[in-house]
Amino acid sequence: METHLADFMRHTTAGREAEEILRRCVHCGFCTATCPTYQLLGDELDGPRGRIYLIKQVLEGATPTEKTRLHLDRCLSCRSCETTCPSGVHYSRLLDIGREVVERMVPRTGRDAFMRGALKKLLPRATLFGTAMKLGQSVRLLLPGPLRAKVPPLSAAGPAPQRTHARRMIALAGCVQPSMYPNVNGAARRVLDRLGIQMVEASGAGCCGAVRLHLNEAEGARDDARRNIDVWWPLLEAGAEGLVMTASGCGSHVLEYAHLLQDDPDYAVKAARIVLATRDISEVITAEAEALGTLLLNCAPLAENEKPLAFQSPCSLQHGLKIRGTVELLLTAAGYRLTPVADSHLCCGSAGTYSVLQAEISKRLQANKLAALTAGAPAVIASANVGCMGHLQGGTAVPVRHWIELIDERLSS
Repeated sequence: METHLADFMRHTTAGREAEEILRRCVHCGFCTATCPTYQLLGDELDGPRGRIYLIKQVLEGATPTEKTRLHLDRCLSCRSCETTCPSGVHYSRLLDIGREVVERMVPRTGRDAFMRGALKKLLPRATLFGTAMKLGQSVRLLLPGPLRAKVPPLSAAGPAPQRTHARRMIALAGCVQPSMYPNVNGAARRVLDRLGIQMVEASGAGCCGAVRLHLNEAEGARDDARRNIDVWWPLLEAGAEGLVMTASGCGSHVLEYAHLLQDDPDYAVKAARIVLATRDISEVITAEAEALGTLLLNCAPLAENEKPLAFQSPCSLQHGLKIRGTVELLLTAAGYRLTPVADSHLCCGSAGTYSVLQAEISKRLQANKLAALTAGAPAVIASANVGCMGHLQGGTAVPVRHWIELIDERLSS
């Protein structure tokens, strides 16, 4: 795609990157076939190709409007288009650049500005969010339906292993997972313990930064990355094998740290090492497949009515981390029978804060995803990301669990 950037972008790092991405696009339109919002709305400007044109126009000097911003806001950042693209267009990075520029040129006002400001202040602060979540959980049954659907019942992390191991991996607690689903990291800790790996959460680490980045606060996201690197670095230097991510959304974002901090002389090298050291929990356990198989041989078999399972592969897992089929193999090895899920590449509509800011579209995507997931009458739905779990559970009576919890329960049987 021929591109002529405006002066304000031409000699910047973001401008050079945007130009390279734009030149890769050949207008083929394959991306529209797998774009959830294009499929729902049927508007070219609500698909990747149309949004690329909008961003290109802005970067070349056209004045954006609130309508421009709306079309960019409607993007889920699911990255399904990147998986489909035959030219390797890194659409998500172009979108981040475009959104940041448009945000500066078309400031938000009113309810939209208030909601986004509140989300940026509440969600990344684990203590603040946790306090609000516990309050909501204490009066959950009294909450109105739409709000109650976003508040899971109170739960616990379960027993913590008491052994120590020579092998250690650093886990990110995250900002919302500890209060919404504490058993996810609890289960991961117990499974890794059985495999001879000690999982530690570094005090002082917090939100990965994805929330702020997706709300167009790039510098805030960089600050989150710097803080986490400062906390993780001494542990890596002391011999930790790496970082293990139990939320695929966080893992996908941490892999962007090197890109986010590429121009920071104090953090660029460290960020690159963090990226190389980061693994999704499914990758860590797959590397110990032989030991896991031995442990599973001693487990009680599942009852027939417990076996059917639908796996929802989060966009951050299959499109962001490029991990496909790995979790499914682990669940099959544990005795589950995976039911078919149509259009498994499509987003469930959670997408971080999307379910709050674009509620109507999100609900339609949720309904479509749940119809696909429950078509095979599963006993349980498994996922790999906290946001997807909460979003899906709010629309179905079928239990939605993190897959690592199911592996933990199998090993305890």
